[in-house]
Amino acid sequence: MAVTGIVNIKNEKVGEVTLNDELFSVEVKPYILHDIVKMQLANRRSGNACTKTRGEVRGSKAKPWRQKGTGRARSGSKRSPVWRGGGTVFGPKPRSYSIKLSKKVRRLGLRMALSTRFSENRLVVLDSFAMEEIKTKNFVSVMGTLNLDNALVVIPENDEKLEKSSRNAVGYKVIPTAGVNVYDVLLHKNIILLQSCIGQLEERLLS
Repeated sequence: MAVTGIVNIKNEKVGEVTLNDELFSVEVKPYILHDIVKMQLANRRSGNACTKTRGEVRGSKAKPWRQKGTGRARSGSKRSPVWRGGGTVFGPKPRSYSIKLSKKVRRLGLRMALSTRFSENRLVVLDSFAMEEIKTKNFVSVMGTLNLDNALVVIPENDEKLEKSSRNAVGYKVIPTAGVNVYDVLLHKNIILLQSCIGQLEERLLS
């Protein structure tokens, strides 16, 4: 079991906490992290691009001119793909880009991502983080005190004041425990965990 310090928003050590090795000291396999990030990005794609085929574009079905005798190339339809305004050949149609991975693999990947940040000494445990008002300046000031210029802040549950205070701060994101994912963990250089989130993560990923 690894032991790490607990700090407050003034960056003063106020205690220690024991971290579960099954959650923060997992052997990292890059290919699993790659597969999960690929899945997350693919699942975000809307897949709603759509082009019209020659059967869908507007235009007459009549033959533009007779087959022979005009000196021009033969043509059968104004909606031909070779004509301006004609249909598109093999163009995109609405589709799903989603990729499926088992829940077991997704949980393992998140444990690996957290283990990566912990092994790099980029995981900070806070005792609490409460904002008295919605103010970006105050949020940035706390991040400056903690000396973290790029961080994912994990909180136990939704906190409107904290989330809105961080919204315009570049390089930061506040997310509840239920929404923690591999992509966001790897995207940010540092992870800030509220002490109460550790038990929630254990319950979510180890149960």
